[in-house]
Amino acid sequence: MNHCWRATAAGVQLRVKVQPKSRRPGLQGLVQAADGPRLKLAVTEAPEDGRANKAVCLAVAKALGLPGGAVSVEHGATSREKTLAVAGEASNIIARLEALA
Repeated sequence: MNHCWRATAAGVQLRVKVQPKSRRPGLQGLVQAADGPRLKLAVTEAPEDGRANKAVCLAVAKALGLPGGAVSVEHGATSREKTLAVAGEASNIIARLEALA
């Protein structure tokens, strides 16, 4: 896989690496992980009570022009490396992701 995303029946799976409690929030490009590339994302929230996960979902949704409820954590809720589920038309979401990367 050359990208950090893949199309699914419900939309797109997006692999991210999260930096919580960051001074500079936002998308920070692609980074290499042991299992392939991931989109690096920094949020100001601490990883307590799911606040960082919620911030990650909202930031990705905003960057893709989607409603906040369209993005959820699928795997890795307690890890910095997560897989997000992005609901919607896969071709539209992938086009937006390619524009970001």
